[in-house]
Amino acid sequence: MLANSLAPHLLLASFPMAASDKRAVVLVSGGLDSATVLAIARSQGYELFALSFRYGQRHSYELEAATNICSQFEVVRHETLDLDLRAFGGSALTAEIDVPKDRSEDEMSGGIPITYVPARNTIFLSIALGWAEVLKANDIFIGVNAVDYSGYPDCRPEFIKSFQQTANLATKTGVEGTDPFQIHTPLIDLTKAEIIHTGTKLGVDYSQTLSCYDPAPGGLACGHCDSCQLRRKGFADAGLPDPTKYVTA
Repeated sequence: MLANSLAPHLLLASFPMAASDKRAVVLVSGGLDSATVLAIARSQGYELFALSFRYGQRHSYELEAATNICSQFEVVRHETLDLDLRAFGGSALTAEIDVPKDRSEDEMSGGIPITYVPARNTIFLSIALGWAEVLKANDIFIGVNAVDYSGYPDCRPEFIKSFQQTANLATKTGVEGTDPFQIHTPLIDLTKAEIIHTGTKLGVDYSQTLSCYDPAPGGLACGHCDSCQLRRKGFADAGLPDPTKYVTA
């Protein structure tokens, strides 16, 4: 069964703290969404194994953020794998292509942006699946979102459902095991404001996260890329102060 999202009040009601008798691999980028997903998995009683990637992205600040986030939520083990997608390029995050700035909501919602990294979530989930099988963990969490997702095709429910089917067809655990793999996407139907409310109630310190595609030296968020704009709007819509340190006000 595809583990989908619920309304925020139902999310919180269904996440009792419990002694862990189950393991989960959680993809942690260092951003707002993945920090919230890590908190959700912990609140569900999972023993947490976090996975991040040094994939040739424009900066390493988000990986520093990922380390800080993992220290907040009692992660048993945090692995950061090297996987240099700059060899292929094709994205403003992995090639010498300008990151779009100050786009309108209409522009952000129209088409697949140049910040899309080809097949990134497919690659990341495949590696997470391999680690999960070794750990005997049947649950994988990823912070994809189909509401404020900026047009990325690998953040859609159809993709997640398809990958989950593949995971159970292509692994020994899926073929021989009694518990199938589940890909959990608790944020997939939530707005950014709902995500922020959920994470805040679960104790996420969003000042430790970084969402910016093109931060300045020192890790200050640019405030103008699509991700910064969606983040700012999310805090505004949530009626909460944005703790992000931006280059400009």
